[in-house]
Amino acid sequence: MVARQLLDEIRERVALSEIVGRRVRLQRRGREHLGLCPFHAEKTPSFTVNDDKGFYHCFGCQAHGSHFDFLMQTESVSFIEAVERLAAEVGLRVPARSPEEEAQGKRRAHLTEVTEAAAAWFESQLAAASGGPARDYLAGRGLSAETVARFRLGFAPSARHALSDALSARGIAIDDLVAAGLAVKPEDGGDAIDRFRNRIAFPIGDRRGQVIAFGARALHPDAKAKYLNSPETPLFRKGAVLYNLDRARAAIHDAGTVLVVEGYMDVIALAQAGIEHAVAPLGTALTEAQIRILWRLAPEPVLCLDGDSAGLRAARAAAERALPLLRPGHSLRFALLPRGQDPDSLVRTQGREAIEALVAGAKPLTDLLWEARAAGRRFDTPEARAALDEEIENLSGAIADPTVRGYYRAALRERLQQSFGTGAVAAARGRGRRWGRFRGREPYARAAPPLPTTAFRQERLLLASVINHPALIPRICEPLAACAFADSELDALRLAILEIAGPGGRSNGLDSARLREHLMTKGFSAILDRVAGRDAARLDWFVDPSAEIEDVEIGWRHALARHRRTTALPRELADAEAVFANDPSEANEARLLALKREEASDAGEEASHDGFGLASGRTTRF
Repeated sequence: MVARQLLDEIRERVALSEIVGRRVRLQRRGREHLGLCPFHAEKTPSFTVNDDKGFYHCFGCQAHGSHFDFLMQTESVSFIEAVERLAAEVGLRVPARSPEEEAQGKRRAHLTEVTEAAAAWFESQLAAASGGPARDYLAGRGLSAETVARFRLGFAPSARHALSDALSARGIAIDDLVAAGLAVKPEDGGDAIDRFRNRIAFPIGDRRGQVIAFGARALHPDAKAKYLNSPETPLFRKGAVLYNLDRARAAIHDAGTVLVVEGYMDVIALAQAGIEHAVAPLGTALTEAQIRILWRLAPEPVLCLDGDSAGLRAARAAAERALPLLRPGHSLRFALLPRGQDPDSLVRTQGREAIEALVAGAKPLTDLLWEARAAGRRFDTPEARAALDEEIENLSGAIADPTVRGYYRAALRERLQQSFGTGAVAAARGRGRRWGRFRGREPYARAAPPLPTTAFRQERLLLASVINHPALIPRICEPLAACAFADSELDALRLAILEIAGPGGRSNGLDSARLREHLMTKGFSAILDRVAGRDAARLDWFVDPSAEIEDVEIGWRHALARHRRTTALPRELADAEAVFANDPSEANEARLLALKREEASDAGEEASHDGFGLASGRTTRF
């Protein structure tokens, strides 16, 4: 373990801006430094470094961390290695590890030497006479000799002890081969045999490119397993490693995204075609650990999967695995290939352009989730629609981040209404059908929604409160995320505030001055002055910067309730009535009645807090 005192001493002796400045051109802005983010492609600087607080933060991709995190991400080193490197730089000595930790470190280093020796031997066997069939196979798959050498592909002969004998002759113990996953001891207690036989060997590297494991493809068509991976070892945890990450890291940074494909051959074929930013999981569904690794590389990885039923199942599994982990600015996109194609075959038959076009049209996660639930199903009964509504609620409920959860609920419910509701609204209004409890008269005619100026004033009040009190954001981020504004400019400002505040609205110590600065950087100067200029405090008492945060929250929630009563609820009622007129089902009637009950309960209600202004409906004092 590394002592907290040592970490604090390192932070005291070297400024974070000095470390970051070796890779990023920084400009001083007040107490912070600003530059282009090294973790995603951007043209406008959104990456800040705060020496006083000892962290960096990107308001574009939400990257956040300390001295040690920056080294770990940019130089692919472990935490211990980052500490040791910075300690040496500032003249500090890292305390010796415990005897147990020292032994584990030496053991891993030795096993890395074993796997490296195996990789070199497999390469030599591919070049030998016995490797002819393997070379023919690789040539048949369109791989050049340069590509084979670059990815260090090799051949494991069919003899049961070929690798074991070769490495034993170099002084490597059989027990070490077993520990490294290269040999297997039979249950009957006999001699260990090679794990990989008559297979093409694909070395798997860690973040630094050191060989830690192997994948192997059978050459014989009747082999029990087409692909075989190394087992879990002290070096290798399959669910926490991505194939080709060590080679692809620079290309991922340049491309601003990462392409996730299913297999080794897909990665290699794409790289040969010039698409260098592809990685692959290791024969399993994408794990939570792998998703987190991908998000450290790019905010929206693209999963490129076969378009058959197995590929669709893999896409849906990845989507649902990612749901609890979603946070602002981080998601997945999905590019589904034509049936019968994989990235390897597509790039060989149609070229790099076909892959690039496919990736450019990748679907967002919300599309995939909706299609997975709605495609091929009938929703012609209230029960079927209610079941879909419940599935949508369960899906969005799985998202831990309240900001993202609010957006997903809104987006999926909008899809639901488009499919079964608002799509019929215009038709229902046009035909003026009379049904059910409304038989004998036209559908209930509602007053026109509030004038745009009314909506603007209410929405201005909500945003001005947040801009003057950023500490409010963690308390109200979910309703703020779920509440779409009628005014498009204010809605864009609302989304920008949520993005700047970061995951869960935690805001990372954001104060009003910094929030305004970031909004101006994003091009909101004009609307910011209209919303939260000098006269903003006159909107209502809780907008004043001196108001206590608990009082601000009460006032803000009242203002939101009034906004719903006068702006959002009338629109929802008008749509629900038109839908019911067109389709007088029990489900549509239930929704209409629920909205009417909500309207009735709110009618004439006064704000419960003292004061005056938009939140109470009173603009002058009594």
